[in-house]
Amino acid sequence: MEKQIDKSHNVVIHNQKINCASSALQKKPTHTARFVAAETLCNLFQSRSSVKILFNKNIKKYNLPSKERNLAMNLVYGVLRQRQFLDSILQERSKTPIRKLHPFVHQSLAVGLYQIFFLTSIPHSAAVNEAVNSCKVKGVPKRLHGFVNGVLRETIRCKENTAPAEIAPAEHDDKPVYNHPQWLISRWIKHFGGEETARICRENNKEPLLTLRVNSGRISRADLCRQLEQHKISHRPGRYAPDSIVLPDFHGSIQSIPGYEQGFFQIQDEAAQLATLLLGPLKNRGIYLDGCAGLGGKTSHLLQLGVHRNLKIYAVEPEKRRLQKLLENRHRLFPESKLSIYEGSLQGFGAKCPIQFDGILIDAPCSGTGVIGRHPDIRWNRKEDDLQRYQKEQLELLEQAQLLLGPKGVLVYATCSLEPEENQNVIHTFLATHPDIELTNCAEQLPKAAQQFVKDKFFCPHPSPTIDGFFAARMKRT
Repeated sequence: MEKQIDKSHNVVIHNQKINCASSALQKKPTHTARFVAAETLCNLFQSRSSVKILFNKNIKKYNLPSKERNLAMNLVYGVLRQRQFLDSILQERSKTPIRKLHPFVHQSLAVGLYQIFFLTSIPHSAAVNEAVNSCKVKGVPKRLHGFVNGVLRETIRCKENTAPAEIAPAEHDDKPVYNHPQWLISRWIKHFGGEETARICRENNKEPLLTLRVNSGRISRADLCRQLEQHKISHRPGRYAPDSIVLPDFHGSIQSIPGYEQGFFQIQDEAAQLATLLLGPLKNRGIYLDGCAGLGGKTSHLLQLGVHRNLKIYAVEPEKRRLQKLLENRHRLFPESKLSIYEGSLQGFGAKCPIQFDGILIDAPCSGTGVIGRHPDIRWNRKEDDLQRYQKEQLELLEQAQLLLGPKGVLVYATCSLEPEENQNVIHTFLATHPDIELTNCAEQLPKAAQQFVKDKFFCPHPSPTIDGFFAARMKRT
């Protein structure tokens, strides 16, 4: 009897162990970093929306653990930067044309291929298994699981003969893989030549540097550098903007950088930092307007520059999500400031505002082709037809801004585009109908190191390892 009870007891215990193991398996998250990456890429190519918004939405939807989040983002952005190369490999391995592939299968394969070619720390077997598992979780037809497995394993076997090649300019290579759409490549070759186009594309296909703008109203650049040294964070002063610090090897969360909560810095590329300086020389007790405030990067820079000048600063932003970020940045960087914020369009602000401003900054909505390295989805989301639409909006913003500009006031127009339709053409068209406003030389307001980027009085750097692609014009009411 005792033995039977013991056996029965053992069986019960054994079943409990099985049930516990089964329960643990059931609790294991099925939506991994690879799944979220493939899902985000599917959403992107179906909607032409912002990859950042789609990614954050999926992170929340699938409750992805924080340790998986960085990998998912790396995969999404990496696939976008290497899309044409990855598709060329996929087309070699698949008898089915890419356009006929199941969308999720296509993106799962792209995520797997990216790991195989570019993420050496991930075992090839993990890349293959996770791609197949992601398809299972998504409910992809079972017959396609073997297809995904076969394509990736065949790629691994042939990998040594298919390593990604360096981009060559068009005149040296019949079919270079730029990882950019052809309409954009054709434009850039026409405007900049083959060598420069190839160089720009190479820069866009790399992960960009992280750059801080020190909030000099609260801390000096030297003191913030000392804090970074104490936390063993590699850093160096920026090359062009006086308050910039570059973190060349940092890949953690922005909030973990010392001084974030205290408002000691803002994330901002050096080109954008230099654009605000073009409003100078700032007048003591002057009145300034950021007419397209966005997330508040240039607005907070104006607040910083105005600390010892008693400036009165206004900001206009119509979009609720950006306005919320603007308020958060203002609270973190300058909680005591008297910044006046208007939620609405510049036209609506102008209709209610009797003030004439000493300086107005219009950081206009644009195609963003100068910051493709930071936002790799831009290259696939934009179409050439978009340029005329942006130009119309940009001219309307300048027209409204000049109505608010006082005598001898400074008007700065900026974009993060490389396209003449949004830059030089906009300024020439605007000035042709406003003889009381003249173009001035940007070089006069820039640090000496940044003057190399001035051409025909415009500030217009191309993307490089140390600065984003940008455009700015400085005008003045005569």
